[in-house]
Amino acid sequence: MKLIQILKVAVIPVLTVFSFLSTSNTALAEYLTSQGIGGEYHYELWSSDDNKDYYLKIWSNHQGSPESAPSYSITQHFSSTGDALDYFDCHYGGRANASCQ
Repeated sequence: MKLIQILKVAVIPVLTVFSFLSTSNTALAEYLTSQGIGGEYHYELWSSDDNKDYYLKIWSNHQGSPESAPSYSITQHFSSTGDALDYFDCHYGGRANASCQ
């Protein structure tokens, strides 16, 4: 009987705290960082909660928004906003800058 009481007092609170800690580390949100237009495309630049990961949503100017567009693309992930915006400029924006290959 004492073993059950020890489990209730010691193990359950430890497991509860552990589950809260592990949940807070894995539940990262994404935030809209910027948006704009280049060439014939719109973009939204999204970042992770910790600002270490970025990606672009890209869709045609002829479509209203990524939610209403029949199709939009989500790019690969980038390590900075500059890298993501250079990618957009080079591949969609019709601009040629030093970072374009």
